[in-house]
Amino acid sequence: MSSIIVVSAPFHGHVTSLLTVAESFVNRGDDVRFITGARFADRVRATGATYVPLPAAADFDDRSILESFPERARLKGITAIAFDVEHVIARPAKAQYETLMAALAADPADVVLSEPLFLGAAFLLAHPRSARPAVIFCSISALPVESRDTAPFGMGLPPARILNRPRNIALAALNRRVLRRPYRVIDDLHGEVHGTDMPGTFVDWGRRADAIVQFTVPSFEYPRSDAPAELHFVGPLSAAGSQAPLPPWWADLDGSRPVIHVTQGTFANTDYAQAIAPTLLALAGDDVLVVVTTGGRPLDTLPPLPHNARAATYLPYDELLPRTAVYVTNGGYGGVQYALRYGVPIVATGGKEDKPEVGARVAWSGVGRRIRSERPTPRALRRNILAVLNQPRYRQASRRVAADMSAAPGFAGVAEIVDRLAANPTRSAPENTVTPR
Repeated sequence: MSSIIVVSAPFHGHVTSLLTVAESFVNRGDDVRFITGARFADRVRATGATYVPLPAAADFDDRSILESFPERARLKGITAIAFDVEHVIARPAKAQYETLMAALAADPADVVLSEPLFLGAAFLLAHPRSARPAVIFCSISALPVESRDTAPFGMGLPPARILNRPRNIALAALNRRVLRRPYRVIDDLHGEVHGTDMPGTFVDWGRRADAIVQFTVPSFEYPRSDAPAELHFVGPLSAAGSQAPLPPWWADLDGSRPVIHVTQGTFANTDYAQAIAPTLLALAGDDVLVVVTTGGRPLDTLPPLPHNARAATYLPYDELLPRTAVYVTNGGYGGVQYALRYGVPIVATGGKEDKPEVGARVAWSGVGRRIRSERPTPRALRRNILAVLNQPRYRQASRRVAADMSAAPGFAGVAEIVDRLAANPTRSAPENTVTPR
């Protein structure tokens, strides 16, 4: 039995992704603690893990960022990005680190599993391996590790066909200028703890971890000639889908019409103009069945449904996706991976956070199409949905990725890495190239 600490910044998608990991280790018999925000306490305890709260300095509700930071409302573009990195990601880092160190002092652990935005785990890596547990960087979205072969994370740009590396060098320099203030904040906080700047960049600290676990397969991720030696693709974890009961209209999914499923997930689902509303308008006159899930929001919040649409708050995905011809999403990583497990091709609209990166990989991998707009027009959606529906190459690519996912180790791969690192408590971290700022 290993002692494991799972850590996550209090972002809904990040915590939710790691709850499955925590529960799987609990079920295996490991001792698991989970450090995150207070609003996730009950969900953590439901996995069987011990909940450890973040202090107020590192806890916030990501549903109401503007209430926590009202000055954010007047910012746009790159200034808004820099503000978010500084206040939501960088400034909590020291408090995260102190909470993690207190948990380790109270009861040492063998391994720390961290998602990318919990920079307290990056601060832990400044200690020699003999004085700390192994740290595993759990990439719960598109892989953020920087590379000479990729544009900086967040730009949503796939590798260029010509002059790719010169382009990436220029974009990295631009990115450094945009983020110079939050980088300074991170370095100052790291200096308060360790007396030095933090090596590398805040998105690239996984290169210094003892292992990186990526919850997809290589066919959905950009190749990197300088990838870390300890980068492991394990595929999406086989989390149980929704156990929601079948709705009264379920018999309408009889195969007589292609099913187009549209969802905005369970978090970024308040603005239906991102995907649901324009999809309903786009396909109202087509011989398809549009199936909507609201992610828990009441059905009466939806716009009027055309005759060929059906809706539910939740649906059992393991029943729905095998019947689905096209999956329409605003770019949530978990939903995209779930659809790909069933070989369903995708149309991804634009969005914030990591969504541009997810959409870019949908297009790059060939499993679907990407619409860059966060509020696409019905015309654009109809054109792209019908292309994905009627052109076999998208489903063929999705089925290839599904086959790769079926062969991936899943949780067994994560457990093997944890067990190997726990069995070598003094092993040095791998020597990986750190991207300079």
